[in-house]
Amino acid sequence: MVEITLPPDRPSPGELTVVRSVLGPPDSPWRGGARSGPATRVAVGLGPHRPRRRSLLLPTLVALQEAIGWISRGAIRAVAEHLEVPPAEVWGVATFYGLLDMAAPTGDVVHVCTDIVCRDGARRIAELRAEGVDARESPCLGQCDRGSGELRTRPWSTPAGATTVGGTLRLLADREPFSGLVAALGHEPSQVIDVVEASGLQGRGGAAFPVGVKWRAAAAGRPGRFIVCNADESEPGTFKDRLLLAEHSRSVVEGMTIAGYAVGATQGFAYIRGEYPEAREAFVQAIGEARELGHLGSSINGTDFEFDIEVRSGAGAYICGEETALLNSIEGHRGEPRSKPPFPTEVGLFGRPTVINNVETLANIPRILTEGAAAFRSDGTSESPGTKLFSVSGDVAAPGVYELPLGTPLGDLLSLAGAPEPRAVLVGGAAGSFVTDLDLALSYEGARAAGISLGSGSIIAFGPSVDLMDVCRRMASFFAHESCGQCIPCRVGTVRQAEALAEPGWGPDRLAVLSDIDRAMTDASICGLGQTAASAIRSAIRLGLIGGS
Repeated sequence: MVEITLPPDRPSPGELTVVRSVLGPPDSPWRGGARSGPATRVAVGLGPHRPRRRSLLLPTLVALQEAIGWISRGAIRAVAEHLEVPPAEVWGVATFYGLLDMAAPTGDVVHVCTDIVCRDGARRIAELRAEGVDARESPCLGQCDRGSGELRTRPWSTPAGATTVGGTLRLLADREPFSGLVAALGHEPSQVIDVVEASGLQGRGGAAFPVGVKWRAAAAGRPGRFIVCNADESEPGTFKDRLLLAEHSRSVVEGMTIAGYAVGATQGFAYIRGEYPEAREAFVQAIGEARELGHLGSSINGTDFEFDIEVRSGAGAYICGEETALLNSIEGHRGEPRSKPPFPTEVGLFGRPTVINNVETLANIPRILTEGAAAFRSDGTSESPGTKLFSVSGDVAAPGVYELPLGTPLGDLLSLAGAPEPRAVLVGGAAGSFVTDLDLALSYEGARAAGISLGSGSIIAFGPSVDLMDVCRRMASFFAHESCGQCIPCRVGTVRQAEALAEPGWGPDRLAVLSDIDRAMTDASICGLGQTAASAIRSAIRLGLIGGS
């Protein structure tokens, strides 16, 4: 039994218009309509529509932020009424995300990155504040190839600028749109999974899990399956998915649709990072074009297969890149990770079997279906077939996205980008590791042999003049800020790590404290955030890049 008591605050007409534009007009006095009795209602039990209805909570909050500029208590009340969700839970979700303001801004708000690559962000903040702009420090905004990243709200926009694209182009090459979907529909769903398995494609989001294995597990689950595209690219130094969404959205839409056909799903969700408004717009446009051409919706390409995609926007939470936190966010809850098992392929979105793939992973699928598994395997190594997108930034002449066969030496990539002899390279972003060996093979087995992870493909080069202690402190502060706080090892450990690095001087005691924190977070944290929050610092100490007297 749940009793919902609404606050006295009332939404403005503009706020009501925004809420109803997402949730529709009120269909009863208890869902946003006029009431004549007390502002309470007792509901016993939850109908089957409630979970799907609640999943519109974050889209409504994002719409309010974009249209009004902040989320008032009156708006909280309106959302609570329309969704039949306690106001305290709406408030809890709204305050979870860094891009949602709970107080009225005095003017434009500009979020300025002060992270690993954009270390001059503090200077830019001072300039903006001198101009009377509400400039705020922000973690990585995914603009590492464009200098100090900025995100201006009301409306949300990111700075214009070209992204360098280089290397051996396969995934980024132009090709016939939706030819992969046509090829897939000419096979049985299980045969499509066979082709993907034979290609050896591994997830490009960081975990490198075999895609075909994941699809087959979901296909064996109970009906009501979902496909989710994880486009919440938030790892510092990573911006490849921004390029794919902005310039190759059709391939991602096609990949999601093929995945839906293969596993027997009729609905997909694309969860796109809130800091990428232009990429989101391009993706929405690609969905519309696919529907018009008959490649999405009902009776796709004249068959009895139906599949459609909904777009959901994140709102500034690094943790939502973790797959189960992302599912909770879509469902209208705080973006906190779930314990595993069960895994999403068994119990995922709305409790149903769910395939979650990264943007780059899905963009590879059409090519595999069009050209075949053998052609895909012609690039890369036997254990790491195919090409990989690398986001290269830092002290390089030509930052940008580079597509190269897996197994390419790190030094070759850096030479292409104009950084032949860096002091150190951070591979995998803040959750990755420092390396100094430029002969490192950029493959999954090469990374394992070196005791590191390729992660999402972030490559940040640091020249000899860079203060790597400052870089490590920024990474530690990033994790302390982005921890969701759900589990104690991460909630406490990330803060203690940042504090330990901030203290002056070094010695055995400091190293012992950092080692203990590292072990506790790595072994006991619920999700990958806490498990990798110390990896870069650990590698910097091991290589002697920090820790001197």
